Amino acid sequence: MELRELTTRVAQVAIQAGSHALQDQVNPHDLRALHPQQERQYTSEVDDRLLRYCRERIAQIEPFDGFWEDEGSDREIGKRYWCVGHIDGVINYVRNMAEWSITISLFEIGEDGEAEPVLGIVHAPALGATYLAAKGQGAIRIRRTPNGEKREKVMPSTTTSLNGSVVSFGMSYFPKESKRALRTAGSLAGKPADIKRIGPTSLDLCKVADGTYDAYFEPTLHSWDIPAVSAAMVVVCEAQGQIEQWNGDRLHWDRNNDVVASNGLIIEDLRQYLL
Repeated sequence: MELRELTTRVAQVAIQAGSHALQDQVNPHDLRALHPQQERQYTSEVDDRLLRYCRERIAQIEPFDGFWEDEGSDREIGKRYWCVGHIDGVINYVRNMAEWSITISLFEIGEDGEAEPVLGIVHAPALGATYLAAKGQGAIRIRRTPNGEKREKVMPSTTTSLNGSVVSFGMSYFPKESKRALRTAGSLAGKPADIKRIGPTSLDLCKVADGTYDAYFEPTLHSWDIPAVSAAMVVVCEAQGQIEQWNGDRLHWDRNNDVVASNGLIIEDLRQYLL
């Protein structure tokens, strides 16, 4: 099965899983006992059902060589592994915000032993939007509208200067990492026309791909961010955007990454603030 058809079929799995998760989100929640460290625990049952459903359905469509999170260091050259994420934007989910997503990617292990995501799906059920991309096939966004489903090719903005741009950033629970993100955002004051903090990572990256944002940055994305980042990375790259580490290196999937994505035109202006 070619990648384009495979992407479309697996996107339907994400959409169906998202429908179930959205129903759970709109049910009443008691938030009185919650604090940030418990947010993911609160959604563990939803996450477990979502992951189990996606993995079972994907295995029926095309199992390839298994799942990224199961293989560890046993991943082999030339093989392909699915990567299915937990709900990305779990705090938004718990707090009944619309910005959360389901992410699915497909990794291919190259001759050099490096993993490359070659298929990416980011589905935002509450927003009625799905981003799909496959290597060499471009990237599209499917939107739910009053007149039915609308399919659009996505492409980055053409903003050429950090001055007057719109930039988004992400931050983690961990104080040291959050302070670094906020310090970087503060150093940009007066340059962009606006600096957004909405999340989650996967949607912020896709919004760089479709031109909503001119750039996005976040320090120290961890192993648990791999599903979100890898899926959105395919969308960004296939839309002809740019995604890399703050120092210009490529992303590595066996370590933490300071991630920056841009339209490719303002990256040098932005990089001087990424410390």
